[in-house]
Amino acid sequence: MNIFSLTASQEMSIGDAGITAIFGYCVVFVGLVILMVLIVCMGSLMKSENEEKKPAEKPKETKQTEEKSLPNLVPTAEMKKAPGSAGKIKLYDVPDKEAAMIMAIVADTMKKPVNELHFISIKEVK
Repeated sequence: MNIFSLTASQEMSIGDAGITAIFGYCVVFVGLVILMVLIVCMGSLMKSENEEKKPAEKPKETKQTEEKSLPNLVPTAEMKKAPGSAGKIKLYDVPDKEAAMIMAIVADTMKKPVNELHFISIKEVK
């Protein structure tokens, strides 16, 4: 007799149906738990690979240590221009003050010094 073939004379009792349903739910939930564990493990593996590739950031300095580490900067003829600071920028309907603020905001957002960025033009969108 095959347990998977039920005829009209062999109906499942309520107890058998309950056990079958509970067994089915358990199989589904065990599968979900295994999938969840697999996803967490893969996420932590990817996170550790990204941290290995990422260079270590230097600790943030306080204002006092910055002041001590910087020499007195007095512009002299001996000082050279920083790379990237040479060149002209075309301004279209933008005052110099606003252009300087835009360049400073872009440099801060990109976390790069302004002299490493090369601005070609700034145009006001109307």
